[in-house]
Amino acid sequence: MFSAPDEYLAAIQEAGFDLLFTANNHSIDRGKKGILRTIEMCDSLKMPHLGTYPDTLSRTQQYPYLLEQGGFRIAILEFTYGTNGLKTPAGLYVNMIDTVQIAKDIEKAKQMKPDVIMAFPHWGVEYQTLPHKRMVKLAQWFIDHGVDHVIGGHPHVIQPVELRYDSVAKKQHLVAYSLGNFVSDQSSLPKYGGMLLRIDLEKKGPCLPA
Repeated sequence: MFSAPDEYLAAIQEAGFDLLFTANNHSIDRGKKGILRTIEMCDSLKMPHLGTYPDTLSRTQQYPYLLEQGGFRIAILEFTYGTNGLKTPAGLYVNMIDTVQIAKDIEKAKQMKPDVIMAFPHWGVEYQTLPHKRMVKLAQWFIDHGVDHVIGGHPHVIQPVELRYDSVAKKQHLVAYSLGNFVSDQSSLPKYGGMLLRIDLEKKGPCLPA
C-alpha cells in the first residue's frame, strides 16, 4: 500500500520530468483521498498528468492528453491492467485496459489531428524478461486501431523493444514492452536496472522551435 510525500512530486519536476502517468496497479492504494491528493498536487505545481480523474467529466475534458511541442501534436493514452483488486472509489475514474473504451479513446485522439498517437500501458508480468503473449497481441491491437508507438511499464525488468513495419502505410511502429526500473531499491538482477528510450520524430514542412 504505497504512498509518497508531496515533496517527491516537486523533486521529480525539478529533475526535469514534464508529464506524469498516474494509472497503475497502486493508484488506489490510498483510496479516494490518495487519488485526489495526487491530482491536487499535480495541478498546484502545474505538472501535466493523465490516468486518474476526480470524475468522468474531467476525464472527458482532459483525455486523451494532447502534447504540443516543437510543431508536433502528440496524442497520449495511458492505462493500467488493474489496481491490485481494489475497486475505484465511487465517482472517480482510473483508466483501465478496456479495449472497448480504448478504441473510443483512440478515435477521439484521431479527431485531435495529431502527428503521432502514443500509448503507455501499465501491463505485463512482474520480473519476466519476455512479454506475455497477451501483451504481444494487445500491442498489435493498439497499432491496428491507430496507435503509432507503444511504450509499456510495470514488470520491473527490461523487456524487448521491437520495430514493426507497416508496408501499407509505409511507416514503422515502435513497441517497448517494459523499460524496467528507473529508480528502485530492487538491487538484484535483472531488477537492478532500467532503460531510457529516445524517439526522434520527423515530418515534412517547417517546424516551430521547441
